[in-house]
Amino acid sequence: MYGFEALTFNIHGGYLEAIVRGHRAGLLTAADYNNLCQCETLDDIKMHLSATEYGPYLQNEPSPLHTTTIVEKCTLKLVDDYKHMLCQATEPLSTFLEYITYGHMIDNVVLIVTGTLHERDVQELLEKCHPLGMFDSIATLAVAQNMRELYRLVLVDTPLAPYFSKCITSEDLDDMNIEIMRNTLYKAYLEDFYRFCQKLGGATAEIMSDLLAFEADRRAVNITINSIGTELTRDDRRKLYSNFGLLNLLSVRTLIRFVLSWKNILLISLFLLNYPMERARCLTRHSTKRR
Repeated sequence: MYGFEALTFNIHGGYLEAIVRGHRAGLLTAADYNNLCQCETLDDIKMHLSATEYGPYLQNEPSPLHTTTIVEKCTLKLVDDYKHMLCQATEPLSTFLEYITYGHMIDNVVLIVTGTLHERDVQELLEKCHPLGMFDSIATLAVAQNMRELYRLVLVDTPLAPYFSKCITSEDLDDMNIEIMRNTLYKAYLEDFYRFCQKLGGATAEIMSDLLAFEADRRAVNITINSIGTELTRDDRRKLYSNFGLLNLLSVRTLIRFVLSWKNILLISLFLLNYPMERARCLTRHSTKRR
């Protein structure tokens, strides 16, 4: 912790830090995972998890169990714990925790719109949405026919509105435009989250800078690979890259932008082989500054 931050940290963050430390103590141990590997049925898994913090969420589930039920109940525990911390948090921690949910909101919006485009049942799609990314008007996403309607009818009152305004077009919603929408939303979201963390400074800025930079770089590589052989132009691809990260170097960004075939991916791989080394150097510089 930096400077005099520790002197006042417990005033607002002490209780939640204790909660987080308690959750850490409740994580499954190596012995738990070894025992789970020996389970032959889902009921065996339920019986073993009954002695952990997941027990109360599974105890009333009748047999026969399904894998989706176990995943759903374990996810529900995570969501309940997260929402409890969010309710107890004060600024700026509450805003930080809300930022983490925005990525799930974007994924849920894309899931609903894509599923509706392929005539999937809305209720079935809602069940697949991540609980941390739910909002009141999400079920009405199915009525939108283009991006302007999607914004005007549904998203204008959600935290995604500032990000969505950057990708509003009059084009119909199809698979290509939906993917462009997803990546544009993620770019705006990651850049906004990055600025927020930099504004906070201290340990938050140091740790989150590396995490968000890695996510921005990962998305840049995914966009490049997935756009090979599509109608996406070089300029369109460039607009989807975040403006920070270790790949945000002129030479590397230029290389990525002009990738036209799988053979060119090998050139990027030569740089990515040095990615852990570059990241280690960044961490070393941060560590040296702290001393």
